[in-house]
Amino acid sequence: MLTFLLIAQIVVAVTLGLSTLLQVKGGGLGGIFGQADTVFRTKRGVEKTLFQMTIVLVALLVLISIWVLLII
Repeated sequence: MLTFLLIAQIVVAVTLGLSTLLQVKGGGLGGIFGQADTVFRTKRGVEKTLFQMTIVLVALLVLISIWVLLII
C-alpha cells in the first residue's frame, strides 16, 4: 500500500509540475521595462481546463502526502 501511494505521489507531482509549466504567462517581457499589463483576460477553453486541473492536482498531492504521513 505504501509503495502504491509513493508512486502515486511521484506521478501526481510530475503531472503538477508539467501543468504548471504549460500555463500561459500573462506579462511577457513588457513587465521588465515597466509596461503595465492592463488588459483583463478571462481563461477559456484549454487554459481554463488546465488551470482547474492544476488546482485538483494540488489538492490530490496534499491528500496523498497526508495519507503517506499517517501510514508511516
